Amino acid sequence: MQRPDEEAKSGQGIKQPSFLPEQGCLRFSLAEIHLASQNFDDALILGKGGFGNVYQGLVNIDNVESLVAIKRLNSTSSQGALEFWTEIQMLSKFRHCHLVSLIGYCDEQNEMILVYEYMCNGTLADHLHKVGKNGNPPLSWVQRLKICIGSARGLDYLHTGTGVQHRVIHRDVKSCNILLDEHWAAKVSDFGLSKIGPANQSFSYVSTNVKGTHGYLDPEYFLTYRLTRKTDVYAFGVVLFEVLSGRPAVDARLNETQLGLAAWARRCVKDGKVERIVDPNLREGRVSPKSLGKFVKIADRCLRRRPEERPTMARVVACLELALKLQEGWDSSNVGGETFSTKVRLFFLGKSPVNTGTLCPLHILIYKCLFPPLKTVLYASVETRLRTAVDDGLGK
Repeated sequence: MQRPDEEAKSGQGIKQPSFLPEQGCLRFSLAEIHLASQNFDDALILGKGGFGNVYQGLVNIDNVESLVAIKRLNSTSSQGALEFWTEIQMLSKFRHCHLVSLIGYCDEQNEMILVYEYMCNGTLADHLHKVGKNGNPPLSWVQRLKICIGSARGLDYLHTGTGVQHRVIHRDVKSCNILLDEHWAAKVSDFGLSKIGPANQSFSYVSTNVKGTHGYLDPEYFLTYRLTRKTDVYAFGVVLFEVLSGRPAVDARLNETQLGLAAWARRCVKDGKVERIVDPNLREGRVSPKSLGKFVKIADRCLRRRPEERPTMARVVACLELALKLQEGWDSSNVGGETFSTKVRLFFLGKSPVNTGTLCPLHILIYKCLFPPLKTVLYASVETRLRTAVDDGLGK
């Protein structure tokens, strides 16, 4: 492998841009990549996409064997070379605990290969949309909050230019571009569509070539071709509702009114029917209504039509941290208590009276639909308490 200063002398590979990657980004030979990926063995494929394949690999860095992810981009893509060098530029310049780390690259023989740190828990999308597959259990509410906070911090770092002279618009924020390490820490990835600008100026970018992913695309950007940091904020709002609902951003199996997650979720919030959005996998767990309310409020604000009405990513981070704090406080006050479903089962068996003061009002609302007797026995007594708790979180 070569260091960046050695790369400048080699003259090999596809056309390089005017910059050179900063120190810390290695240039691997194609032979090293073949060895690391066992000649691109299909058994080592971690993921596939329009960009190409991602392989698990093992490379030697400073005499230490390291597990890595090797992304081999399709050489036939018209935008492949541009996105390849953009990714190298971004991840060589920007380093943060919530951004995936680029270890190196290979551009020999017109190959476009990127070598990243290995993220053993895959993508956020895997754990939202493939629950039960590959042994993926549902994420808890606290796990979801922490993942959202981590990825929001990564985007805030890009937007504010903290510690560097530039700031970045990611332009392709989505759940499959949020990776999870062995500690479930979230890291933003895939910077091939990103745009970089000076940190000390108002930064926007105009292009008739709209880029992004259907379902996450800011309507204002689509109509005006004006790309700003609020474009990322909109996409992150879609991710937040994706995390809450367990639904993909677009689900072709649903009818037209529910096809797009963003529009459907906003209608539910407007109609006061937040419970319809909640992932069924969360309904048996403990979710603080106030935490839920704070989360829904900031997600809804991210999706506002006018970009100037959307929050900054710094504000999103603060609101999500408060939602986590409310949840942890609520959890600590309910330590040792029976689960709601246990209380309900005992109640219907006539074996235990139900103390409505200890029940989660969100669960009572859900069980109202499942157990009609609850409507007369419990629901009327907690409906006001539920609405008050959730409205407190929503700030109404």
